[in-house]
Amino acid sequence: MNSPTGAQHGVLLLSCPDTPGIVHAVTELLVREKCTIVQSQQFGSAISGSFFMRVEFAHIDGSPLDFDDLGHGVQVLADRFGMTWQLTDATRRLRTVIMVSKFAHCLNDLLFRNSIGELNLDIVAVVSNHPDLGRIADSFGVPFRHIPMTKETRPQAEAALLDLVRDEHVDLVVLARYMQILSDGLCRQLEGRAINIHHSMLPSFKGAKPYHQAHARGVKFIGATAHYVTADLDEGPIIEQELIRVDHSLSPDQLAARGREAESRALARAVRWHSENRIMVVANRTVVFS
Repeated sequence: MNSPTGAQHGVLLLSCPDTPGIVHAVTELLVREKCTIVQSQQFGSAISGSFFMRVEFAHIDGSPLDFDDLGHGVQVLADRFGMTWQLTDATRRLRTVIMVSKFAHCLNDLLFRNSIGELNLDIVAVVSNHPDLGRIADSFGVPFRHIPMTKETRPQAEAALLDLVRDEHVDLVVLARYMQILSDGLCRQLEGRAINIHHSMLPSFKGAKPYHQAHARGVKFIGATAHYVTADLDEGPIIEQELIRVDHSLSPDQLAARGREAESRALARAVRWHSENRIMVVANRTVVFS
């Protein structure tokens, strides 16, 4: 059964030990609450013995959902099956800060996608350690904050960022080619709600001009990795990767251009999936219901 046009949608995301009856119990709960299932995906891991499920639903008559009441019902199931769960309003836009340095491609791509309704974000600010990209933020009507960061001013700059996150009730921080290493303390405070993008050739070709290094080695694949930020530099749980085959005919600058395309696509998908509550983190891996 389809939900009525314009009906409020909810999303239940859960994991638990795999055992018979989980899907039936979740479905039965939604039926009791007079809901129809809009989309349902599940995955049982034979390796870990865990079960994962994402179900999107709405009231049959299109009336608003009572998330408190639904949450009580889900908690009963959680106690029964040992579930970890999240229940969210699919229409809620995530309050987001995008952090950049001097590369504009990921920022411009995210702002454009959001402006046409492709992403479920309320972008409250673009933050940069350089003033260069303020014009792009201005063109989309997004506030721009220049927070310079040097080795000496890092504590004050990170404190200013955290103040912004708290004051604006930020749900998500996107590092859209932000070329500064965040402190362990800041990474821990943002864990689970910060996404980073980088080229997929790490740990090879670290530092400046990675695509020039890759060209010198004659690589045949380039790409990008979007992952959650943790205190382990560039080693957080991977959300999405994009891969492009290349050959000897491309110059270093052409490789870099292909790399920018890969970075933009991988980051946009990761941000969209996060905003739609499609990701569960398990240890240092993710289950993504794309």
